[in-house]
Amino acid sequence: MNAIQTQWIDLAPGFAGYLALPPARRGPGLLMLQEIFGVNEHMRAVAEQYALDGFVVLAPDLFWRQAPRVELGYAGDDMTKARALMQAYTAEQAIEDLGLAARVLRARPEVGGAKVGAIGYCMGGRMAWFAAATAGVDAAVPFYGGGIHAHLDRAAQVRCPVQFHYAGHDDHIPPAAVASVRDAVAPMGARAEVHVYPEAHHGFNCWARGSYHAPSAALAHGRALAFLAQHLF
Repeated sequence: MNAIQTQWIDLAPGFAGYLALPPARRGPGLLMLQEIFGVNEHMRAVAEQYALDGFVVLAPDLFWRQAPRVELGYAGDDMTKARALMQAYTAEQAIEDLGLAARVLRARPEVGGAKVGAIGYCMGGRMAWFAAATAGVDAAVPFYGGGIHAHLDRAAQVRCPVQFHYAGHDDHIPPAAVASVRDAVAPMGARAEVHVYPEAHHGFNCWARGSYHAPSAALAHGRALAFLAQHLF
């Protein structure tokens, strides 16, 4: 028997998601929210990583309206297309997709009434923040979520614990943006954590990118696991 089971499932007509089941075939749910490059090989591998950790993981294909099941690389024309897809994906569409994906995941028999969290990377980090504010998740973990600082008005809507991970050297998220996030979530007290990795650059968790930084990725994964285990199991 394979340690995990994976398949694409339909969430709604035209809207699919990559489902990874843990060795026990049941557990708390975890929305895995993509970078701008689609639910590509790397994102599927991260979903499988968290499935091995015991979560029922669902990675919704957020660009389904524009380019269903798109898989892109990290440079050249693929980067150009990825940025165009991100720019065309509206906050309203995201909130609709996240709410639906969270409901589908929570209703899965493998979740069986357990809690549901959200974790996301880059654009998906912003999606995890939206999920915390609008999708009723029980915990959220944004990794270098670009643009969160532009949506801090949603902080008042967040009722679940949130753990943020940022690179110390990020051309897309300046220190002032991280500081604004830290200030906005300060009223949440212990329910909000902000971690900065001084030696890391944007995308440090992605082993397919030149910015991959294994020490920071390992530390962040450990912190995320401890956080999700505390709040979801």
